[in-house]
Amino acid sequence: RQMCIRDRGGLIYLQSTEPSAERDGRLQLTAGDDDAISIGVAFGGALDIDERYTFRVSAHAHSGNGFRENPYLNRDDTNGRDETALRTRLRISASDDLEINLAAILSDVDNGYDAFALDNSYTMLSDKPGKDAQQSSGVSLRLDWSGLSNATLTSITAIADSDIDFSFDADWGNTNSWAPVTYDYISVSERDRRTISQELRVASSESGSDDTTSWLLGVYVQTLDEELLTINRGEYYDPFYDFADSLDDVFDSDYSATSSALFGQFEHDIAPATTLSLGLRAEHRNTDYADSASLEASPSETMWGGELSIRHEIADDVSAWLSLSRGYKAGGFNLGLVPEGQRSFGDETLTTLEAGIRTLLLDDSLSLNASVFSSRRDDQQVRTSLQLVPGDPASFVFFTDNAATGTTLGLEADLRWMLSAAWELYANVGLLDASFDDYQSPAGDLGGRAQAHAPRYTFAAGVQYRRDNGFFARLDMTARDDFYFDVSHNQKSEAYRLLNARIGVETEGCLLQLWARNLFDKDYAVRGFYFGNEPPDFPNTLYTRAGDPRQLGVTIEKRFD
Repeated sequence: RQMCIRDRGGLIYLQSTEPSAERDGRLQLTAGDDDAISIGVAFGGALDIDERYTFRVSAHAHSGNGFRENPYLNRDDTNGRDETALRTRLRISASDDLEINLAAILSDVDNGYDAFALDNSYTMLSDKPGKDAQQSSGVSLRLDWSGLSNATLTSITAIADSDIDFSFDADWGNTNSWAPVTYDYISVSERDRRTISQELRVASSESGSDDTTSWLLGVYVQTLDEELLTINRGEYYDPFYDFADSLDDVFDSDYSATSSALFGQFEHDIAPATTLSLGLRAEHRNTDYADSASLEASPSETMWGGELSIRHEIADDVSAWLSLSRGYKAGGFNLGLVPEGQRSFGDETLTTLEAGIRTLLLDDSLSLNASVFSSRRDDQQVRTSLQLVPGDPASFVFFTDNAATGTTLGLEADLRWMLSAAWELYANVGLLDASFDDYQSPAGDLGGRAQAHAPRYTFAAGVQYRRDNGFFARLDMTARDDFYFDVSHNQKSEAYRLLNARIGVETEGCLLQLWARNLFDKDYAVRGFYFGNEPPDFPNTLYTRAGDPRQLGVTIEKRFD
């Protein structure tokens, strides 16, 4: 299982394919520009005649050069991608009342990191390209017992371990690009992270509750241990000014946290077409921190959140909802080199009021979902960046800060229309007004300014044509308004639009697809930093990371029963 955070502070829950008794499998091959190649395989089914044991196994590997060239090293893979993942799931129906689910994941990411150029192009000059690597493993055990007359019991145990290596050429250059100045800096970080969690919950069963009420109660405990080692080294010598400086900094820290939570949810049909739902969660968190700079701290905090919502079925094909929720994010520590006074940051709370509607129109050929929301973030956690020492690129750091308050107003809508058996249209639109009410950042007073990476609009639309013989063609367009790159400066991206296309044939057992991403080879930026990195004057300059250029490829998939 995986979880990711949405821009407006909510959560999206993603779950891999469940094991089933039906034997099936698929093999997928993809090749494209940038020497990209991917292979994936998945298969599963029952292990015995009684279908008490079912399984699912999937594996995927991807490699590519990373759309960068480094003529100094005569390489085109310094920003390359090399990722492999293996997932397994086993379901055991031990009895009529007990079901056991085992899951395991192994992930090996060995990517290069050489993403920024002095001229904001795809041509890198670094002589010591970095690494963005991670080796992770995790297992989980879930037990579901329905032996009680009016409730079910669930236990979920999970263990995860990650070794993370991140390094980069801090000056982005080489001996020739800086000559006659000597200017050479690197930064290396190694992080070990381990988590263990246990969840126990009891929920009403269909036989134990009436048709109008359901409930759930649970407890959750997690321990986290994290060790970090950061090494920054560099040398600077300017023969014109007879100035020399060097850096040899080693920093290590140990961080641990224990979180305990109690949660519950209650739903009741207050009318035949109306459901009221209430959920609450309280959490206590203890932390311990120590580093090589002789700092030790053991703060603790108690947080709570919840949601009150009402859903109403207006008609058979029309439903609406209204919700008021309060969420939270725990505080923590900024590891590695950070500005003075920024070692720790506090917890954040998010209060959101949201209303929405879902409907089917035109004999169910047109579906429309839309919602509007207003959010307030108190003590908002803000990820920012800053160069601590001018002329020292290894002192460019990332850390989390707390803004006083931030507000967000927004609208989201998605539409899908089956014009005919062959033609389908879709459109997704998001409008956002996310700003700081009060925040003193390194760039000054940002009260009233838009938050970073919060475009005023996002838009995606597409059209697909599909024939009964399996032929299909699809055209997709995505658009994004300009946005601020960071809260440490006021530099912005440019608005952009990207076009993607697919054409192919799909039958019950096979897929052949030709595809194009960023069809018109649009230049656009996904990240941006504003600081001085070019001797001898080190003028503040906007450096951007370019998004992927046009890529053409083919995908072949075979499905097995």
